[in-house]
Amino acid sequence: MNKGDLVNAVAEVVSTKKEAQEAVECVFNAIKGALKKNEAVQIVGFGSFKVNKREARKGRNPQTGKEIQIEARMVPKFVPGKALKDAVN
Repeated sequence: MNKGDLVNAVAEVVSTKKEAQEAVECVFNAIKGALKKNEAVQIVGFGSFKVNKREARKGRNPQTGKEIQIEARMVPKFVPGKALKDAVN
């Protein structure tokens, strides 16, 4: 399923495809906005989104084999909830 398929699924519940597109965009933007503020997003029965800090580390350039320094960064992480895990299994 991609974003278009998700919009089509939501369009079956709401009155128009345009409203469905706006609803999906609103949800994605709300999650992105919260993660930018370093806030966790918990959706009961689905899972939670949070931001983890990845420390700086040494790596290798695969083409040259030369050692490089990889900078520290913040990365988004999704942890599925129990209900989602149970639904998949």
